[in-house]
Amino acid sequence: MSHFGIGALQLALSRGDNLSIVIEEVRKAKQRFPWLDMIVLPELCAFGPAIDQAQTLPGDAERLFAAVARDLGIWLISGSLYERSGEQVFNTASAINPGGEIVARQRKIYPFQPYERNIAKGDRPLAFDVPGVGRFGIAICYDIWFPEVARTLAWSGVEVLLNPVMTNTIDRDVELAMVRATAAQNQLYVISVNVGGDLGVGHSIIAGPGGEIVHQAGPWREIIANDIDIDHVRRCRARGWQGLGQVLKSFRDGPQSFEVYERGPQASPSLQALGPIELPTSENMNGAVLPSNSEGM
Repeated sequence: MSHFGIGALQLALSRGDNLSIVIEEVRKAKQRFPWLDMIVLPELCAFGPAIDQAQTLPGDAERLFAAVARDLGIWLISGSLYERSGEQVFNTASAINPGGEIVARQRKIYPFQPYERNIAKGDRPLAFDVPGVGRFGIAICYDIWFPEVARTLAWSGVEVLLNPVMTNTIDRDVELAMVRATAAQNQLYVISVNVGGDLGVGHSIIAGPGGEIVHQAGPWREIIANDIDIDHVRRCRARGWQGLGQVLKSFRDGPQSFEVYERGPQASPSLQALGPIELPTSENMNGAVLPSNSEGM
């Protein structure tokens, strides 16, 4: 099956417990667009950025999402929930199949420090297969800022990258550019679903494998129902978007000698000179900036 219906739910939500609202929005979206095969929710949409709502997984909220996926016969991406695991809390998205089974849990690899405090880091990007359709991956919000995440997923065969977001700051415009660049660099669909209302500024976007805008939402509630063509991804990877760059083939055939990956960030004097991640204040925002140290690079 080449065509696959995906509904991106840009919901207008308030702080607090939104779980029942989110579930109702999922049901209404499937009722209005019965051809949807998958529904993708924004980051932390069920409870907002409230660590005190963290649940062990499987937990009550994830079980409810699973029951709805089973009732509606859809794939459901939970956006994300704060997951409590021992003494740690992760920001975790669940991928649920139409049978209500959890097929993957993706922990956010790069929590938005220093603002997303006390959130543990996931250790790797994960992919999951939609049988008869293709391979999907999840990058949660800030993870899209790190090209290594998307490239790793593309390397593993991912054709559709799902990006649940909760961005309420002026850099959403920058993220839109990153989504398009990520799609073009990795020749895949990127579906970036932001929240609206009190929790986010909206402007969700779907970008195709040439970086083209399939749809870009405004700041308000919007249900984005889109029929994506997986064969379009495969044609672009084989022939280039509009017959132009065959990016993944060039990456495959390149020298693959990148010191940054062979030695790692800890070996960079320039990166080490940046100092720790800290919350900006009036004092350090106006303070002196240390010069870059490129010695030994």
